[in-house]
Amino acid sequence: MVEVYETLPIVPLRDVVVFPHMMMPFVIGRPSSIRALEHALGKDKRIFLAAQHDASTDDPKADDIYTMGCVANVVQSLKLPDSNIKVLVEGVERARVIEWKEDKGFYRVVVKVLQRQKDTAGDVEQTMGKVVTLFEQYVKLSNNLHYDAMIAAVRVDDPGKLADTISAHLLVGIDEKQNLLEIVSPLERLNRIAGILEAEVDKLQVDRRIQTRVKKQMEKAQKEYYLNEKMKAIQKELGRKDEKGNEVEDLKKKIEQSRMPKEVEEKAVQELKRLEAMPPMSAEATVSRNYLDWLIAVPWHKKTKENRDLKNADVVLNEDHYGLEKIKDRILEFLAVRALVKKPKATILTFVGPPGVGKTSLAKSIARAMNRKFVRLSLGGVRDEAEVRGHRRTYIGAFPGQIIQMMKKATSLNPVFLLDEIDKMSMDFRGDPSAALLEVLDPEQNSTFLDHYLDVEYDLSNVMFICTANVLHTIPQALRDRMEVLQLAGYTEQEKLEIAKRFLVSKAVEGTGLTEKNITFTDEAIQNIIQRYTREAGVRNLEREINSICRKVARKVVTEGAQTFEAITEERVTEYLGIPRYRPSMAEEKNEIGVATGLAWTEVGGEILVTECTLMPGRGRLMLTGKLGDVMQESAQAAMSYVRSRAEEFGIQKDFNRKVDVHVHIPEGAIPKDGPSAGITLATALISALAHISTRREVAMTGEITLRGKVLPIGGVKEKLLAAHRAGIKTIIMPKDNEKDLADIPKNVLDVLSIHMVSHMDEVLKIALAGPLTPLAPTPDAEFDEAPDATTH
Repeated sequence: MVEVYETLPIVPLRDVVVFPHMMMPFVIGRPSSIRALEHALGKDKRIFLAAQHDASTDDPKADDIYTMGCVANVVQSLKLPDSNIKVLVEGVERARVIEWKEDKGFYRVVVKVLQRQKDTAGDVEQTMGKVVTLFEQYVKLSNNLHYDAMIAAVRVDDPGKLADTISAHLLVGIDEKQNLLEIVSPLERLNRIAGILEAEVDKLQVDRRIQTRVKKQMEKAQKEYYLNEKMKAIQKELGRKDEKGNEVEDLKKKIEQSRMPKEVEEKAVQELKRLEAMPPMSAEATVSRNYLDWLIAVPWHKKTKENRDLKNADVVLNEDHYGLEKIKDRILEFLAVRALVKKPKATILTFVGPPGVGKTSLAKSIARAMNRKFVRLSLGGVRDEAEVRGHRRTYIGAFPGQIIQMMKKATSLNPVFLLDEIDKMSMDFRGDPSAALLEVLDPEQNSTFLDHYLDVEYDLSNVMFICTANVLHTIPQALRDRMEVLQLAGYTEQEKLEIAKRFLVSKAVEGTGLTEKNITFTDEAIQNIIQRYTREAGVRNLEREINSICRKVARKVVTEGAQTFEAITEERVTEYLGIPRYRPSMAEEKNEIGVATGLAWTEVGGEILVTECTLMPGRGRLMLTGKLGDVMQESAQAAMSYVRSRAEEFGIQKDFNRKVDVHVHIPEGAIPKDGPSAGITLATALISALAHISTRREVAMTGEITLRGKVLPIGGVKEKLLAAHRAGIKTIIMPKDNEKDLADIPKNVLDVLSIHMVSHMDEVLKIALAGPLTPLAPTPDAEFDEAPDATTH
């Protein structure tokens, strides 16, 4: 094949690659390019066109221009008014620069013209068909190419010409076009074009899908906008307002009517403006709307008118509860202060007592007596701080805490707010709710309570908080410090009888659909239920048993007719309730040696505790049984040490501990027992067994003992005395320092008890033992004779 070389002026092109068989118009403006064009026009109108590597280079050198370009014929040229020249060229052949020559203000290059190759491979036609098909798809999807003109242009049989024509019209980058120009083989070029077209068609299809989706969304949005505007126009014509505008106006009106504090109102108005700017169906709008609803729903100024009439309060409290005089007096004192002081310092009343003594119902009665709304929040099992303070609005599904929710429920600023079972709270990794309650229950701080959800200060100073608990020791010290604790001890049998007659029987009869014509209870029957079927400080189980009898009678009424009448007597109780569950804790039937009756406190009231002591041959071992706690075991050891130190004065052999083992047992061994108050009972039982003198059966005692025989004060006096009263014990021995606690004991109980206040063990023994102690004659013992002298100095 003959190689052809030509020397031609060169025009560097910016962002354009010219292919053979391609007509290309462009404007020439650079002086060197204009001189090169003029030189070509003056000769045979042939020119060499090559693309620049970087289009921003104004004066390109040999290294700035691709070596592969296209030899072209200048078809037309037109000089423009701004001295630029517009030319139309037609690509002829590929050519590669061999040598550069500088002429008068422009470059000429020696180029080697690359002859067209003819591929004779069998798959050329197949490849051409594939490329044409892809190009048709490409033209259809592309908005920048005229379909008919392009399809006409590619109807050629020459693979080289087809490849160059398609290359010229591809909307790809300059680098990609230059690569296509540099591929000489038509088949190779067609394969490369097929790959490019496949990628471009995929891109265009994705673009088309996105465009279609966007168009549909826009059409939908435009349709909605159009219909909304039309609806607004119709509503305006009818004199109505649109729904969103209506909602905003309603919220604005409610904000004004709620009479919020200034800072809160500003926040609400700001939130309302945000809501107005939001699309009505957006998730953020729902959050904002909920927040405004809560701000409006919480009471900011509305209060119930308080009834400060002490006589009325006294009547209401006595109507609802029997006994509890100390508690009622404290409530009346509170009301008296409210009547004299416009805004007294708030106090947090805490009722502490066993289950069923009326703590919760007492709080309801206070609300009724004061004409305040009543709300109750049970704190049993609460262990998340957010239950009290709420969640921040950033969380999905956030809500205010229970305090704010209950205030909304109360619909007034000054309800009676019962925090029930405050001793049953716990804590975990989510926080400590008792710590969050510190702010709520502190009168100095609760006027600015901050809920995480509302995020504005809320005044709780007008709320009367009442707490209830069964025990105090589980309440954190900081929280307990903010409370005024009122202890509710268990009811006496007489009080339970009165409560049953006044409240429980009538409530049970009404609740089971009976009338007084169908059933009556005698006092003896109720007394029998109290003693033999319940063992509690309160009256909850008593109410349950009365209900059980009423249900059985109701069944009888339905079966036998409405005229059926049952008088519930002591004998009928066993018939209806079955075998008695408990035997009354009664005093011992006779005086016995080594047995002493003690008094114990439990969460459900007081109990009598019989202490037994027996002696066996041995070597002085002290055995303690009955599931006794550490403190109680230490009390027994202290009692034994006291007895040994004064053995001869009590008529006991000094060396008794070398000959006998002592076993102390407190019956009902499955029940854990602990505490120091059994000290004098243990000492009395030990002395009785060792001195062989029986104890008086009608005497019960309680008190802590020291090694010197002093009797120290104890707790739970009321419960212990009530237990003694129930058991039929008439004589009680108590520490002298507990004399102040007798003020809490009902008068009818004090009247039948003989209470001895003691300060030393000697006084206890004189009362508790059935006979006098006879001291033994002292025995000479050098080791122990020196001890008294040592202690007298």
